[in-house]
Amino acid sequence: MRIIFMGTPDFSVPVLTEIIGQGHEVVAVYTRAPKPAGRGMEMKLSPVHALAERFGIPVHTPKTLRTPEAAELFRSHDADVAVVVAYGLILPREILDAPHECCLNLHASLLPRWRGAAPIQRAIMAGDAQTGVMVMKMDVGLDTGPVAMAERVTISPDMTAGELHDKLSPLGADLMVRALAALSRGGLVFQPQAEEGVTYAHKIEKAEARIDWTQPAEAVHDHIRGLSPFPGAFFEGDFGRGPERIKVLRSQVCEGSGAPGSLLGDELTVACGAGALRLIEIQRAGKAPMKPQEFLRGVRARPERLG
Repeated sequence: MRIIFMGTPDFSVPVLTEIIGQGHEVVAVYTRAPKPAGRGMEMKLSPVHALAERFGIPVHTPKTLRTPEAAELFRSHDADVAVVVAYGLILPREILDAPHECCLNLHASLLPRWRGAAPIQRAIMAGDAQTGVMVMKMDVGLDTGPVAMAERVTISPDMTAGELHDKLSPLGADLMVRALAALSRGGLVFQPQAEEGVTYAHKIEKAEARIDWTQPAEAVHDHIRGLSPFPGAFFEGDFGRGPERIKVLRSQVCEGSGAPGSLLGDELTVACGAGALRLIEIQRAGKAPMKPQEFLRGVRARPERLG
């Protein structure tokens, strides 16, 4: 099939790789424009952009798709289908109607739960025990289109967002190429989403990353793993070097009680609103992740309470 691929981050890369590997003709790739990154602030291509260049696929990085020129360029590719995976721009009606078949979206949740920008993080932060990936026919709504295929996965109690991301991405790639094979045979059947159970996975805001120790330990644990490794849940404390912000990448619910935010015993165990949390992996600003034993060897003081 003639395919336009639209995606940006690492999550999208296995899908594009599988589509190419299955022999489809990727006539164009749409992705977000390069951004300055690193100490030198050099322009960095998105992961999808870099992969497309390696395969010699034409790449477009429009700031918007809501212009007549953008619609005309999109139609000029004469695509059978557009495949959208974490692209980052809204597709207007003119774009959705351009392919001969449809626009297919791979979404990382079990719709209608967690429509929106951050389904992987929100599922873990909410303590969900299950999630998955779905292939959906796109419409003008926010992840509201009918669904054709799905794969489910279990979210283990200590799984981080990074680990779930790495599990769903290849699973989604396999699901999408199966959906394309069915579409090429005329056998891809869509079913409307349920009207009940709709939730929205709003974009993660920076202010959300601060840990609230007044919450129950289970909720704090879910918050930490849902934001690990990025952007990383954090607390503030003075361990002898002045106040510093420290990220928590892994934690474990344990027994203990005390004023929320207070340190219990000799390890990095923190009292929560109910129960306690042992910090398993942390990260100082500009440093590599470390275990608590390594962190405590360099501690000159212990704060009474973490902020």
